[in-house]
Amino acid sequence: MKKEFVERAYALAKEQYAALGIDTDKAIAKMNSVKISLHCWQTDDVGGFETPDSTLGGGGIQVTGNYPGKARSIAEMKMDLEKAMSLLPGKQRLNLHAIYGEFGGQFVDRDQIEVKHFQGWIDWAKNQGLGLDFNASCFSHPKADDGFTLSSKDETIRQFWIEHVKRCRVIGAEIGKQLGSPCVLNHWIPDGSKDMPVDRGGHRAILQKSLDEIFAVEYPKEYLKDSVECKLFGIGSEAMVVGSHEFYMGYAIKNNKLLCLDMGHFHPTEQVGDKISSCLLFVDELMLHVSRGVRWDSDHVVTFSDELNLLAQEVIRCKALDRVNIGLDFFDGSLNRIGAYVIGTRAAQQAFLFALLEPTEMIRKFEEQGKSFERLASLEGMKTMLFGAVYDKYCLDNGVPAGVDYITEIQQYESDVLSKR
Repeated sequence: MKKEFVERAYALAKEQYAALGIDTDKAIAKMNSVKISLHCWQTDDVGGFETPDSTLGGGGIQVTGNYPGKARSIAEMKMDLEKAMSLLPGKQRLNLHAIYGEFGGQFVDRDQIEVKHFQGWIDWAKNQGLGLDFNASCFSHPKADDGFTLSSKDETIRQFWIEHVKRCRVIGAEIGKQLGSPCVLNHWIPDGSKDMPVDRGGHRAILQKSLDEIFAVEYPKEYLKDSVECKLFGIGSEAMVVGSHEFYMGYAIKNNKLLCLDMGHFHPTEQVGDKISSCLLFVDELMLHVSRGVRWDSDHVVTFSDELNLLAQEVIRCKALDRVNIGLDFFDGSLNRIGAYVIGTRAAQQAFLFALLEPTEMIRKFEEQGKSFERLASLEGMKTMLFGAVYDKYCLDNGVPAGVDYITEIQQYESDVLSKR
């Protein structure tokens, strides 16, 4: 898209928004505060590199598709991530899972991982000017085969996973310390039952005990922030998930942890955006996993949707951008994986920019005055504003392709790199 075209369109958009009292330049500048953590596992379909032939196992996770070009090594992952980030405006973060350590071709079980296995990632992130987030990997492992990890009644299994998560916290704290940016360490486990359990309470009491043991050691918040992630159901845990929304919300409030809300982890008719204003009254910070479920937690590539818009709008309307951490969480192996990153990240950015361009105070006054027609008309009117021109300007200012010009670059990368794997 030609620079002159973008500039002309933006001039019109700027004038259009100014009539509503919105400064588009300030909205674009505010986007510097919207840092989205890209999930490393989109590059290789959540395979990891614990062994030379690591492949995804079970544990409530399923990736569909076999599009060519999947990253086969950490070097290829980094190359793909750099390419994706080169096509995105603003500055991103990277979200790592524990199965992506650099283990030197040797098997290192998860209760033995150390900082040294992730030092290469830390050095890379420092060189790229990125912050890193981290995740314990409590799935796709023989000790997770019966469906229970931190809530297991087998003490040997429970202690194995406790040790794994403790080590992840050590690694996460060191990441934050070295990079000078707090590492958000997210805790999700697949624990649950496929059919009707009798002892829900027993497993949840064990999970609470395990978390208390894990969090017994405190780390400075400028290094590490712990978040806990709930889920309605998973593959193999359709009847009951131990770490439900109610469990983790209660735990987060009581123990001052971040609450992680994943857009795919609730009933299809629930809107995660509606939960934000309530949760922010009781927890200091939230972790948002931006995903797209189609009929179930299917982790489709994120698109610019009503659900995503509400999520971003509620963050901005609550003036809570500094209390919310944003991460992507989808894994689609059915299309070009770099393209998936770019589409998903840009969609999330667009949602937050769209929210920043809303004349919220004007619409709120309509609401307070009982002017429902005016409120709804204003909300509808925002949908046809020249919003795309503002996002294109944001891209232009950051030296990345505007519109869908990134398609050509990704096609070239596929021809030059991905097709040769």
